[in-house]
Amino acid sequence: MQRLIAVTFLAAAALAAQGKNPFLGRWNFNIQTPTGQRASWLGIKEVNGVLDVWYQPTGGNVYKLENATLNGKHLSLTISRANTKGPVLTWELDAAGDKLTGIQKRGDSTLVLIGVRAPELKRTAPKLWSKPAPLFDGKSLAGWEPVGTASKSHWVVKDGLLVNEDHGANLKSTRKFDDFKLHFEVLCPDHANSGFYLRGRYEIQLEYEPLTSNPPERRIGSVYGRIAPQGDLPRKPGEWDTFDITLVGRMLTVVRNGVTTIANQEIEGITGGALDGNEDQPGPFYIQGDHTGGLKFRNITIATPQR
Repeated sequence: MQRLIAVTFLAAAALAAQGKNPFLGRWNFNIQTPTGQRASWLGIKEVNGVLDVWYQPTGGNVYKLENATLNGKHLSLTISRANTKGPVLTWELDAAGDKLTGIQKRGDSTLVLIGVRAPELKRTAPKLWSKPAPLFDGKSLAGWEPVGTASKSHWVVKDGLLVNEDHGANLKSTRKFDDFKLHFEVLCPDHANSGFYLRGRYEIQLEYEPLTSNPPERRIGSVYGRIAPQGDLPRKPGEWDTFDITLVGRMLTVVRNGVTTIANQEIEGITGGALDGNEDQPGPFYIQGDHTGGLKFRNITIATPQR
């Protein structure tokens, strides 16, 4: 079965190369909305002659689209059906080379869509890393700034800790990074929900909500909606959790409390809440503060490749 799947995938890639299905692959979208830029993503394969389309909305988790109609170089997608929140949401896309262009429609509202093929980001792991350096000095918010309206920020420094006192603004680093080794320690209260974004695009989930609230790929230590952590570590709200995270290209390793929970796995694409879809570029770290308050951080350090 694995060989059959591999053959199918290679055949789909060959079709794309021949121009018979230019939509196959992974696509990043920076979408200009009335409230600012948001990022979205499509992953498109062909399995047994049928399109397999996965969609990452600007918020929330990636999910499979059930209605996709291909007509040559035009693709019609039903993103969501009509519901109490509004009419049906659709994407109409045209392919030209390594770009998709089109329109998002919901009732009388439309948005322009421009998608670019996502980079592979295949890189060799560095042999040497720099000495870890602090990203948080334990004294001030130097090197960090709120995302959006500063007046909504509840981030403060107390007793040497970075604290989000209440639901409000997100917080991002002023520096941007490519490949790195990140260390941080977090105290997450019971029923809290937050996330630590890598390059501003990939959320490491931080939460201690009831287990029934989230599937494994949306629990603490996951890449939100994409990669579930392995193992069954104790959940300890109100105590310190330690994270050591290595990201090289798309390949991610997460060590939580000394246990490897994600071992050199590929991140297929951005997660909900990504600042942008520019995966080929360095990006900042950012911490969610717009879900709940009460989280505390300490010992945030970064090491970078020495090539």
